[in-house]
Amino acid sequence: MQAIESNKGFLIKDNDSRQELKIRGFGEGKKHGLLLRDYEALYLIYSSKLNVIKENKKLTFNDVLQTALIRDEHAWTKFLIYKDIRTRGYVAKEGFGFGADFRVYDKGNFGSKAAKYIIFAMNEGNEINLKSLIDSVKQISRMGKVPIIAVVERRGEVIYYRLSKSHFRELL
Repeated sequence: MQAIESNKGFLIKDNDSRQELKIRGFGEGKKHGLLLRDYEALYLIYSSKLNVIKENKKLTFNDVLQTALIRDEHAWTKFLIYKDIRTRGYVAKEGFGFGADFRVYDKGNFGSKAAKYIIFAMNEGNEINLKSLIDSVKQISRMGKVPIIAVVERRGEVIYYRLSKSHFRELL
């Protein structure tokens, strides 16, 4: 399977490849092909299922990663989380609103049901704005979705924390 680099990701033009990937929950249909997000292309390259061609030259995983990091400084973190989600058998798509990075579909439900989980990606040791996170958790919970923070630890392992609304009362 081959893709070419575009300014927003990586484009698959071959119709058979486009269909196969779309059915499996990859990419977004565009006029000129199937557009893969950087983390999707990295995952497929990592899995030896995609070659990215630029100026008649096959790009390496590191070449594509460098391009992704220019577009998004969190590209490595998103790739690690996306790879982990896919390895566990889930389908993940680009997050929508609330500062979310991914929306994740329950196993076997992609294409038939809405996403169940909303994932916020972060690296171990990074700070997060608690007020905006609380607001997001409230809104996501009202929509019937499960908010989750995915933390990439120093060794690259991904740890998931389910978020819920809590009320703290004064103890004294």
